[in-house]
Amino acid sequence: MADSATQQTPETHEFQAEVQQLLHLMIHSLYSNKEIFLRELISNASDAADKLRFEAVQNDSLLADDAELKVEIDVDADQRQLTIRDNGIGMSREELIDNLGTIARSGTRKYLEALSGDAARDSNLIGQFGVGFYSAFIVAESVTVRSRKAGSDEAWAWTSEGAGSYTLQPVDKAARGTEVVLTLREDEDEFLQRPRLSHIVKTYSDHISLPIRLQQEGEGEDAGGYETVNKGTALWARPKGEISEEEYNELFHTLAWDAGEALGWAHNKVEGKLEYTSLLFIPSKAPFDLYDRDSRRGLKLYVRRVFIMDDAEKLLPNYLRFVRGVIDSNDLPLNVSREILQSNRVIEQIKAACVKRVLSLIEGFAKNEPEKFETVLREFGPVLKEGVVEDPDNREQILKILRFASTKHAEAGVPQVALADYVERMPAGQDAIYYLTAETRKAALSSPHLEMFKAKDVEVLLLTDRVDEWMVNAIPEFMDKPLKSVARGDIKLDSIVTDEAAQAEKEKVAEGFKATCERLTSALDGRVKEVRVSERLTDSAACLVAPEHAMSRHLERLLAQAGENVPGSEPILEVNPQHALMQRLKDTPADADFAEYAMLVYEQAVLAEGGQLEEPAAFVARVNRLAFGG
Repeated sequence: MADSATQQTPETHEFQAEVQQLLHLMIHSLYSNKEIFLRELISNASDAADKLRFEAVQNDSLLADDAELKVEIDVDADQRQLTIRDNGIGMSREELIDNLGTIARSGTRKYLEALSGDAARDSNLIGQFGVGFYSAFIVAESVTVRSRKAGSDEAWAWTSEGAGSYTLQPVDKAARGTEVVLTLREDEDEFLQRPRLSHIVKTYSDHISLPIRLQQEGEGEDAGGYETVNKGTALWARPKGEISEEEYNELFHTLAWDAGEALGWAHNKVEGKLEYTSLLFIPSKAPFDLYDRDSRRGLKLYVRRVFIMDDAEKLLPNYLRFVRGVIDSNDLPLNVSREILQSNRVIEQIKAACVKRVLSLIEGFAKNEPEKFETVLREFGPVLKEGVVEDPDNREQILKILRFASTKHAEAGVPQVALADYVERMPAGQDAIYYLTAETRKAALSSPHLEMFKAKDVEVLLLTDRVDEWMVNAIPEFMDKPLKSVARGDIKLDSIVTDEAAQAEKEKVAEGFKATCERLTSALDGRVKEVRVSERLTDSAACLVAPEHAMSRHLERLLAQAGENVPGSEPILEVNPQHALMQRLKDTPADADFAEYAMLVYEQAVLAEGGQLEEPAAFVARVNRLAFGG
């Protein structure tokens, strides 16, 4: 039986197209940090052991023949082979095909694009999409994987040289688990040196809770025994005072696939009615897939040191998806499933506490470490704003953290205006927090909607993130002050600064312009709801504003860009009767010429707010005709 298994002709399979592309990139690109392949293979081995431990909760016979879970590393310098072996769950023939022949994770295309571009030299991208195994081909000219699944008598070998195909065939393998044999390239001798391998394990895998054993000097029958090279203790289970900053960052690298250091972390052990340990990290750089809805996110969940699942998204809300970390609970059943997580009271309590810890950590940056706080705003500010909508219970705390650009602090870079500071600076008589949404900071600053506010020195928040429109709609007020868009409804600032003589003159001019407004409303019928004299404008001829309770013009454009079917709405056209163009229009008796000027005024207002004209060529022709008679 064994002989027939060994002699059976190998099956040849083609790699999935994405795997072929990935292998080509790994083999032919230069990586700055090749050693990560060992981290990835040890991590896979550790996961296999965790999965077996989990399955053994229901079926302890799976562990019966070899209960001590471990990872072993063998070196054969003569054959130029490095072997990473575990006695974990193992893989069946079908699982070898599914796990090593295809990449089933959504978002793979984005990963490949990132690896193909300027980031191609950044090997720390490896692992973000579950492709860590393929990093073996960075250093190996061929890889053989032999595996026997726990509870099965069959063992299979998967072999590939990293080209377009791989082979499968049954083999004799007495022990449960998986061994990965790398035949190294000629220029990779460093990974046959035991001190080098020991250093890599201690750097990246010291925290892994099962022993990682390195074969000692000697070959063949003279080979030495195995020495455990990692501490083998879950770092989060150790007292905080015994853990160095370097050790925290090493764990962060493993959890986040991030070469940089963490901005900070919150390490807490909770005892009492609810017992669990949490270790939460805030990265210093946003992952490139932060806005990919299909990307993996969440924390690692352990129950009594037994690994349960990666990416437990129910442990943190979506707006904190950039946080990495570990939760180790004593109050969940070992057979907890994703379905149980969705409705578990303990999980809700842990989640609420974790949110508070992350937000408090960021608040601590704001008070004591401004450079770190600026990094959080720059990298994760737009994502935190989602929490204003998604998390009403913590809305006030999130709003205290957020910062915004404004007309008094509009430099490019990190916005620095806190809502509380804005309210404190409000002049007597101002009864609202004013804001303007726009595509860019530059577009916001040049908006005609700001003219009156600049003239009266009233600060306006400039909101240019795509999420801002949804965010402000979720904030009815802050510190008893309502938020009001300067581009919506009728706005008067008479209560703040008033020159009575100037105001009286303004009202007189407006009264004399009523007939012209009525003519404009008729000429632009179907395009605007009404035309009225503006309180906003001091320099521009006209601007468009949304009715008080209607969808903003900026939000309409965002939805249209996203492919949504937005019902057309008619804005209000506000005009400045003191502008030369409006004086020309008022003095135009002929209806045909008046209609031309009316369209010019309307189209200018569309362009001024960042909109697009239905007929740009007609606009150009109209300008030429009215300005030059051509």
